[in-house]
Amino acid sequence: MATYMEVMQQVRKKQIVPVYILYGTESYFIQQLKDEITKVVLPANERDNLTTYDLEETPIQEVIADVETYPFFGEKKLIFAYNPTFLKPKPDKLPFEHDVQALEQYVANPVDYSILVLIGPFEKMDERKKVSKSLKKHGLLANCSPIKEYEVGKWIKQLSESLEISIEPDAFEMIEAEFSSDLNLLQSELTKLAFYVGKDGIVTKEVAETMISHSPNSSSLRLVDAVIDKDLYKAISIYKDLEKMKEEPIALIALLAFQFRTILRVKLLKNKGYSQSQMQKQLGVHPYVIKIAVNREKMFTQEKLENIMDRLTKADTQIKRGEMEKQLAFELLLYDII
Repeated sequence: MATYMEVMQQVRKKQIVPVYILYGTESYFIQQLKDEITKVVLPANERDNLTTYDLEETPIQEVIADVETYPFFGEKKLIFAYNPTFLKPKPDKLPFEHDVQALEQYVANPVDYSILVLIGPFEKMDERKKVSKSLKKHGLLANCSPIKEYEVGKWIKQLSESLEISIEPDAFEMIEAEFSSDLNLLQSELTKLAFYVGKDGIVTKEVAETMISHSPNSSSLRLVDAVIDKDLYKAISIYKDLEKMKEEPIALIALLAFQFRTILRVKLLKNKGYSQSQMQKQLGVHPYVIKIAVNREKMFTQEKLENIMDRLTKADTQIKRGEMEKQLAFELLLYDII
């Protein structure tokens, strides 16, 4: 099995193989490889030779018949076949049978005028199956699994370099924490930032905060900032933005509770002499969250943090019991804390 980057480098060098298997749940990797294979295999005026199948609707033997049919126009055919569920440990039940033997026979002796790309956007593939072993032997299996948390920084650096922009350290850390699990969204947001700052532009923390589409979790960080700054107007403004994102007050209380609980736990661990890396391992959160919490804990006494947690719990109970209208309860909570 090859990594996404290894396969991408081969494709860019025009080292094309007859059969690819793109396997994993990272849609960004799958889409990028699809786009690059298409660009290399088919000239823009020959895209009629591109066909897409869903193997939950079409038997693999029909796809193979198409693959083996010579193209009417141009020199090459490109076939994308999604959902080869017969590669999963427990194949999905379908109203027809896949003749996987036809696929095994084909990959052992493929035609030179067609490229077949099987796309399995699922977590596990049963590599013990005969058909899986045949694909691994004769085709090129690309691992499109999601990246690990420690790899996010590398991807931000790579994407920002390709967009010809620079990102200041504070902005870099914020972006890393914001989009650690979504490369598609990361690329989209960095492209937006690149358009805003222009070629060779610099993305500051202020620019990033203004331009990127915030998730509820990152907005809760900004909400904590407003509480720390005792800025009720800003806190209510952020809350109204979250309302537009269809976030419920109960969920927002939970997000705030997570942030203040983290600050409290960091304060307690700091008093015990823990380093930031030790705190990160102990609490199991992103390093950026620990860094922010370390800066924030200095602004609160332990008693104050415990008091805020009590008030959050009280507001949560009032809403759940229907003792107070939820939007009003949340705004009064912000007023109370600030």
